[in-house]
Amino acid sequence: MLSTPALSALPVLIPGALAAEEAGVAPATIRKWVQLGHLRAAGRAGRAQLFRLEDVFAAERAARRRPRTA
Repeated sequence: MLSTPALSALPVLIPGALAAEEAGVAPATIRKWVQLGHLRAAGRAGRAQLFRLEDVFAAERAARRRPRTA
């Protein structure tokens, strides 16, 4: 008998604006993290990039550890 994977096993993907809200940053920050390679989109919905929430939180934690440059 074949079993189907549980829906909870699938990653939840959220758009950039919601990812920014959850991480407490501006949507431009999410776009900048993508541009710098600190965050990678896990999918797309039309033109919108979708992110895994755990990836967003990992990028946010890494950003806190990185020293700022002028």
